[in-house]
Amino acid sequence: MIVRLMGEGQLDVGAEDLAALNALDDELEAAIESGDEATFRAALVALLDNVRKVGTPLPADSLAPSELILPPADAHIDEVRSMLGDEGLIPD
Repeated sequence: MIVRLMGEGQLDVGAEDLAALNALDDELEAAIESGDEATFRAALVALLDNVRKVGTPLPADSLAPSELILPPADAHIDEVRSMLGDEGLIPD
């Protein structure tokens, strides 16, 4: 799956890593629903860090379409709330 980290670039994330990312996405979604800014910030950073850890960066000139777009680490809770789908940021 090609994941775009807004403001950073694209990474190729293997299917075997999606379960762990979905767990982090669930934590992020719960923090957004509760309105807990500190937990939201920690969950967003953890999700983005994990994507960077397991993903393989694509070249800057890659034209591969992103299957998933994640917000930057400094995104406001309301911005991320507006990006959520029925399954959070990362579909199951």
